[in-house]
Amino acid sequence: MQPAAPDHMASSPSRAATAIVAVAASVVGLLVVGAIGLWAWYGTTVFFEMVKTGIAACM
Repeated sequence: MQPAAPDHMASSPSRAATAIVAVAASVVGLLVVGAIGLWAWYGTTVFFEMVKTGIAACM
């Protein structure tokens, strides 16, 4: 029996998959940095009130 794909192709992800993961990681990183920046700028109380208001506006 022969494998469906050569070993070197089966173990390496495609360039498109790698790019998608890189973009997703960048977006998540920017969101985290933005949240930390808002927290530092406005303080914890105002930050959590803004988050709560934003969530309420979406519902």
